[in-house]
This record gives sequence, C-alpha cells and structure tokens, in this order.
Amino acid sequence: MARILKRRGAVADLLEHFVFIGEHNEEVAFRFLRASKETFKLLATRPEMGKMTVHRNPLLVGVRVFPVKNFKRYLVFYRPIQDGIEVVRVIHGTRDIPRLFES
Repeated sequence: MARILKRRGAVADLLEHFVFIGEHNEEVAFRFLRASKETFKLLATRPEMGKMTVHRNPLLVGVRVFPVKNFKRYLVFYRPIQDGIEVVRVIHGTRDIPRLFES
C-alpha cells in the first residue's frame, strides 16, 4: 500500500476547511474529508497525475497540484515520494496561492 504523509500545514488546512464547510452543512463537511482521503489515496498510487507547479521557494521543488474529488475548488499540493506522496497543503483555489507559498 502506498504511503501518504501529511505535513502539519495540510492537516491544519483540512481542519480549517472542515470547520468552515461544517458551519454551513455538516454532511458536506464529512463528504469533503472522505473525498480528500480518496484523492490522497489515488495520488499516492499515481503521483504523476497532478500538474507540476513552479515556485520561487526552493523547498517547494517537485510539488504538484490536483483537485479534491468532487470539490474541484480545493487543491491538493503534494510531492511524490519513493513509496507514495507527501501532502504539503490543501488550499481553496480562490486564495492567493503564490503568496501563501512564497512567504
């Protein structure tokens, strides 16, 4: 089974999105978490699926992006690793993504 590592920022992002969505609809919030988990599993077995991103920060070399299943506005930023993926962040697409990563 492919390994899925979640960085602290990704865990915080998931919690933030869950709470925000849950304030409006608890059922949808749980669907979001399940969809995120399914997306992580898919990417862990097929890490080249996502689009390569380019950032000035050298710590982000090799990071790819792929939308969360059925929640296309939420983007998974991840890095392929030897036996799976490392999830770096999960960010809503309307955010200023370059600014988040360059700081």
